Amino acid sequence: MIDILVYLFENYLPDACPEPEVLARKLSAAGFGSDDISEALSWLDGLAGEAAAPCCSQTLAGSTRIYDEEEQERLPAACRGFIAFLEQHDAVDAPLREAIIERALALPDAEISLDRLKVIVLAVIWRYRHEVDALILEELLAEDADDEDSGGGEGVTRILLN
Repeated sequence: MIDILVYLFENYLPDACPEPEVLARKLSAAGFGSDDISEALSWLDGLAGEAAAPCCSQTLAGSTRIYDEEEQERLPAACRGFIAFLEQHDAVDAPLREAIIERALALPDAEISLDRLKVIVLAVIWRYRHEVDALILEELLAEDADDEDSGGGEGVTRILLN
């Protein structure tokens, strides 16, 4: 599913992404499996719901995020630290942070890797059309050498920096 998100970054603008039925056919033609496509479309539908009705209207700017037990188990310290880093550098605000956490937890993975979280952050930023400083974007696109399933980032870098 992460590979499909990267494919979308490389090939579509947020508002130019086709309707789900058309997108499913295009993804199938690009060689993605039907299970992965269904999972990705469901995940994207949740992201679209977040954009239409932000989950965090009562989240106060500058508030401290306390992670519950499940969130701590699924989002390791490296992920939580990265989210804090993004907030401290004004790359994301509290509502965007909550959308990132919600979409990360929507993945079926028992534990979310930092590289997967970075793709989630990119997806949320992409969907909300949120501007990000070039140095923060470079950090988002940096791949962890230990994570082989991150889906690559060179094409994403080219698309987002242009």
